[in-house]
Amino acid sequence: MAAVVGLRTIVDVDEAASSGRRLSASVRHEAVLADGRRVLLLDDRGWGASGPPGIWAATSVADVEATARTVVGPDEPFDGHTAADMAADHWAQLADVLRRAGVTVDAARLARLPHEVVLSDRFRARLGAR
Repeated sequence: MAAVVGLRTIVDVDEAASSGRRLSASVRHEAVLADGRRVLLLDDRGWGASGPPGIWAATSVADVEATARTVVGPDEPFDGHTAADMAADHWAQLADVLRRAGVTVDAARLARLPHEVVLSDRFRARLGAR
């Protein structure tokens, strides 16, 4: 199987929870392989934010990209865990997902790969972004 060359997070509108005063996003996190294929890593993430009417237009692409990177991990430390513990566990878990898909990658290498965030056309349209 091909090597992992990057990570991609796709952000889309969670229509069921979005409105003029509520921004709601669903996120799909994937590993990108050298041959162009992708392996799903996470598809159970997302976030929401409430605010004044027009919250979508007031939200920047840069803010969405930063939030998307945060929600796909590593998670914040809890119950005596350190940030380093959380990061090591996160990358090891993602490396294990890849291993089960037939892709071998070192967790530390995975953590250093480029991470692209892609906003769906629907999401960009709601933001009013190009």
